[in-house]
Amino acid sequence: MTLSVYNTLTQKKEAFTPSNPDHIKMYVCGPTVYNYIHIGNARPAVVFDTLYRVLQHHYPKVTYARNITDVDDKINKAAQEQNVDIRVISDKFAQAYRDDINQLNVLTPDIEPRATENIDQMIDMIERLIEKGFAYAAEGHVLFNVKAYEQYGELSKRSLDDMLAGARVEVAPYKQYAGDFVLWKPSSDEQPGWDSPWGNGRPGWHIECSAMIERHLGTTIDIHGGGQDLTFPHHENEIAQSTCAHDGETYVKYWMHNGYITIQNKESNSQEKMSKSLGNFITVRELLEEIPGEVVRFALLSAHYRSQLNWSIDLIEQAYTALDRLYTALRDIPASTSIESAELPQAFIDALNDDLNTPMAIAELHNLAKQINKTESAEEKSLVAAQLRKSASLLGLLSHDAENWFKSRGNQSEGGLSDDAIEALIQERIEAKKNKDFARSDQIRDDLKAQGIELEDTREGTRWQRA
Repeated sequence: MTLSVYNTLTQKKEAFTPSNPDHIKMYVCGPTVYNYIHIGNARPAVVFDTLYRVLQHHYPKVTYARNITDVDDKINKAAQEQNVDIRVISDKFAQAYRDDINQLNVLTPDIEPRATENIDQMIDMIERLIEKGFAYAAEGHVLFNVKAYEQYGELSKRSLDDMLAGARVEVAPYKQYAGDFVLWKPSSDEQPGWDSPWGNGRPGWHIECSAMIERHLGTTIDIHGGGQDLTFPHHENEIAQSTCAHDGETYVKYWMHNGYITIQNKESNSQEKMSKSLGNFITVRELLEEIPGEVVRFALLSAHYRSQLNWSIDLIEQAYTALDRLYTALRDIPASTSIESAELPQAFIDALNDDLNTPMAIAELHNLAKQINKTESAEEKSLVAAQLRKSASLLGLLSHDAENWFKSRGNQSEGGLSDDAIEALIQERIEAKKNKDFARSDQIRDDLKAQGIELEDTREGTRWQRA
């Protein structure tokens, strides 16, 4: 089974046929860095990181670019409030973004372009759009003339009137049509700005990604990804800009969008889209204070990327339980078992090839764990364990040593027992049992249990985990 993906542009699942099988090019819209990211922002990072891993499995070279939007009105506002340069704000939260998603085992992209480092490319593209008759300058602004591009709306499948009615557009006298969008806008003395043929100003949001893709990946790329909320207007506008700047050349072959994350509204007891504007978001940083990053990643992959994902305590508990089962299967097998020569099960690959069906791929991981638990052969256990670890690595999972996973499964609370203290008590319990001091032995077990430490006596010795 060859790789197939759902193309938002055609609204159907298609066999993935890259422009050049020897070099795949993928771009994903990254964060606007003015605050810590919420779990909804983390979903595309994890989803397209997984796709990146799958593409690397299939193709000899993959170039993955994920941008940083570091010039934006929200960044400007934060900088003005704190009386600092926008770079102070953007650097802080760009690094916070990297730190947070690193704990979700998200790989570093090949290219991480920043908007402010690509201003010249943006100005050049805007000039070409003006020359070709697709943009116009007015009162220090430059706007894209959407009526000049007949295919406008092909991605979102809406007419100009429908898009205008459903979008928040700025009604301004310098616009020829209310739906025309900004490519460049003037900056005041208090705002960041760059010299341009239209005066001191800064780019509009949409032109940033078009220019960065052109500079770093070329005029045509294979995959462009992002959240469902970016389909319109951001990605719709990208298509218009880039297609017109490149004389009709295809901009993106496959558009892929992940679904929303919803969270329960406590007042109405209903699910609603998580967003900063609604104030109902949970930051990844807050989650990581209580939950291991691998649990968060597993939860994000537990639903198909295009479906809505309901974030809840139940979802986290299910992810914990599932990971415990997988690590349990690996617990008595040396982590040094080589996975390089292991073959990936065809059913697992077929699941990922079917539009990145991670729920089905996870089900195949559980099937492998069941095989390990059922077989009596040490050799077969080792072989299947290698398959399990190699398969899981394509999902960015099971990267820990199994024993360490259970020891760190729950967060060590402030003032709780350290690993060394637990090991010392276990050793004291062993000595007590040797001396037939069963009362002391039982007391140690009970004391540890009261502090959330569970013991298990095995042939190999006593092992423990945090409950």
